Amino acid sequence: MKIAIPSDDQKMICRHFGRTKGFVIVTIEDEKVVAKEYVQNQFTGHAHGEHHDHQSHVMAHKPGTGNHSHKAILDGIGHCKMVIAGGMGQRMINDFFEKQIEVVLTRETEVDGAVNAYLAGTLKNEGSACSHHH
Repeated sequence: MKIAIPSDDQKMICRHFGRTKGFVIVTIEDEKVVAKEYVQNQFTGHAHGEHHDHQSHVMAHKPGTGNHSHKAILDGIGHCKMVIAGGMGQRMINDFFEKQIEVVLTRETEVDGAVNAYLAGTLKNEGSACSHHH
């Protein structure tokens, strides 16, 4: 199984999923970490400092507008079966759910700590969705 964890430095979990510089992709087999790789975030405009006002953000998130699609991120890390993050918008959570990718929003701050908690069966889903009101 593969897990994607947003991180700017490969150590700490990025608190805002869409603005992360990259993703630590952890491969787990037989309840052990067998591989870790870091994938640069080339999927979201937020990661490159692109911003927009609230009204255009709301319009872009409406179905059929096509301006702010999550398709790129789903294509980029969609091979993972789980995402562990500090926070993300409800629409992104819904998109992962539709692709049968489990989302765990955690208060854990370190990538390795979150992975160890997952392996120990103690990782809790205790975060909340971001409202995107900037």
